[in-house]
Amino acid sequence: MNTGIVTQVIGPVVDVAFAKELPPIYQALELTMPDKAKLVLEVQQHLGGSTVRTVAMGSTDGLARGVEVVDSGEVITVPVGPETLGRMVDVLGGALADSPPQSKIH
Repeated sequence: MNTGIVTQVIGPVVDVAFAKELPPIYQALELTMPDKAKLVLEVQQHLGGSTVRTVAMGSTDGLARGVEVVDSGEVITVPVGPETLGRMVDVLGGALADSPPQSKIH
């Protein structure tokens, strides 16, 4: 398991330092916020040395330096297909409403 540490937070931009290998661009990283909520970060840039710059897929309010970050080993994916027709989802594919999908109009 590849882990890193938050080194800087500037709004939705979060820098993470890794001791081992750097995760590739567009890789999803995960951390646990102080309120126990999960936050997903997406790698956008290798800054050199052992640091990557990421963009948060949620609020970074309360996030501080020193928080452990885990490399998920995967990119962010969102479900697609007939089962998602008529449903609203967030940027991570989570359902925003529990309403049934709308019927197709032919």
